[in-house]
Amino acid sequence: MTGGPGSGKTSLIDALGAHGLAVMPEAGRAIIQDQVAIGGAALPWGDRLAFSEQMLGWELRSYREAKRHAGPVLFDRGIPDVAGYLALSGLPVGAHVARAVAAYRYRPDVFIAPPWPEIFTADAERRQSLAEADATFHALADAYSQAGYGLVELPRAPVADRVQFVLSRIG
Repeated sequence: MTGGPGSGKTSLIDALGAHGLAVMPEAGRAIIQDQVAIGGAALPWGDRLAFSEQMLGWELRSYREAKRHAGPVLFDRGIPDVAGYLALSGLPVGAHVARAVAAYRYRPDVFIAPPWPEIFTADAERRQSLAEADATFHALADAYSQAGYGLVELPRAPVADRVQFVLSRIG
């Protein structure tokens, strides 16, 4: 599952986890919390390249961890998000990132949460504006499309409706 910040991805992932599905948490927020706690610079408002490397490491670990589960596993973001973040930040997508996107594949269709102004809020870890959230959505859509994924746009609907939407598509 991907999309810009503040589009309801994490709430949906949490609800799907409560339905018994295996889920992998988002990297960005946890990395930000850890970096702030230790005075680190790997932050989206600090060293963006270091932040992207932290995200890549997290996503690779999540991918390996998901292999331990027998059924479907839902990811709150994935490896192509790193490529999208780098492109959005005006940073080069390194060859190692491109290799990771190519080597570690998810299901062919990826859920994407569109910008949703009515629920968007900023907070201590989400400092982006709504315009930046929209730009992020487009950068991620491009990254996943370029990686050969089909995008399934999530409806702007209550969490329970989104849960049913996802469940109906993953079987």
